[in-house]
Amino acid sequence: MTWTSLLANKEAQKHKTSKKELDNMRALIARDLADASLAGLSADRRFATAYNAALQAANMAIACAGSRIVSKVGHHRVSLESTKLVLGKAAHKYADYFETCRRKRNTIDYTFPMLRPTQKQKRSSSKQNSFTLKSKTGLRKPTPR
Repeated sequence: MTWTSLLANKEAQKHKTSKKELDNMRALIARDLADASLAGLSADRRFATAYNAALQAANMAIACAGSRIVSKVGHHRVSLESTKLVLGKAAHKYADYFETCRRKRNTIDYTFPMLRPTQKQKRSSSKQNSFTLKSKTGLRKPTPR
């Protein structure tokens, strides 16, 4: 996956972000992380909400790099993969982990709700916090398009 192919396939487009947009994304991430820690939510909702925070962190990193992912079928996968382009090698393990979470979230939301929490799901929130920190502090210039 390259920016050139993402732009050519209309999966991404150039985008100029603003402080207001980034502040809104930060607020959404903070809200989702807070909601994911609510004891009254089912394990699958906590997991899906923590996943959404990670997805928003990925979108934030992409916006800071001057792009946005087009909303269409598969855009979550594209967002997570694109973080590898904007954050570099250090983000690969997080992007791969959240790709696994994306597939699990799809199962939870579309196929088998009410899954029992696993250790992996419980660790999702702490991994998301690390990912968010890296996306806020580890930005590098994107590769040439």
